[in-house]
Amino acid sequence: MLKFVVRAWILLIALQFSLFATSQLLAGEKTDAAAPAASAPVEGQRVFICGHSFHVYIAKPLEELAKAAGIKNHSNAGVQFIGGSSVTQHWDLADEKNKCKQALKAGKIDVLTLSPNWIIPDPAIDRFVDLALQQNPNTRIVMQLSWPAFDSGNLSNVILRNEERDKKTVEQLQQTSEPMRLLIEKQARAINEKHGKQVLFLVPVAQAVFALRDKVIRGEAPGVAKQSDLFTDSLGHGKEHIQRLAAYCSFAAIYHRSPVGLTVFEKPGDENWNKLNRILQQLAWDAVTQYPLSGVHDTK
Repeated sequence: MLKFVVRAWILLIALQFSLFATSQLLAGEKTDAAAPAASAPVEGQRVFICGHSFHVYIAKPLEELAKAAGIKNHSNAGVQFIGGSSVTQHWDLADEKNKCKQALKAGKIDVLTLSPNWIIPDPAIDRFVDLALQQNPNTRIVMQLSWPAFDSGNLSNVILRNEERDKKTVEQLQQTSEPMRLLIEKQARAINEKHGKQVLFLVPVAQAVFALRDKVIRGEAPGVAKQSDLFTDSLGHGKEHIQRLAAYCSFAAIYHRSPVGLTVFEKPGDENWNKLNRILQQLAWDAVTQYPLSGVHDTK
């Protein structure tokens, strides 16, 4: 009975995403041409982290990365976490519990990070952007494009066991994530056009994760034998490899700086991890700089 309930819940999640994606993609979508990017920040930012469990763990690593990179005055302006949340769930949180809204209204945020789930478009993304810019016209909203939960965006490919990831190809993962990416990009472009500049920046963490999984498939990820070794469960919560990769991506997107060469997360005596860590840094920088809507360009 329990297995039946779990399966039904998983399929309901996938169906909700599928219905949203299908209805929105009927009109078609472009994938190129980002709005003009804001200039790169030159000092530490006050960063508020808002989202679900695929995202909020980046708060402390961002502090450590900024310090290691010599960036002064970076500060953690707060963290707001709701498991599996849409952005609307954060917007609708009661005012007395809504740390994100409180910080925005007080003008204490330079960068707000968001992480939508499968429900896109999400009207609360627009609302958070509007609120942020009312208090601080220079606020940047940096939104994570996460890897798909259960390795799927539709009813036919939902996985029930973490080990099922080991049979996935990168091509399958790309196809699975494309509907979500297109919908988020569509909403981001509309928001940026509304404000006449790029205020919403997208962080392609999913693409970096897929690139890492490709390395694993090819036997080029030291210490990682199979794709399922990167995750803790079938839903897709990432182990340390994924968490570091997501943090590197956000660091690059927020500070327009490459994480390559930073040693803060190296482990003395663990050469496999240290080699992999350097790979994670490069994968993150490549993903962010090769994605127009991140607003970051490789100047090397």
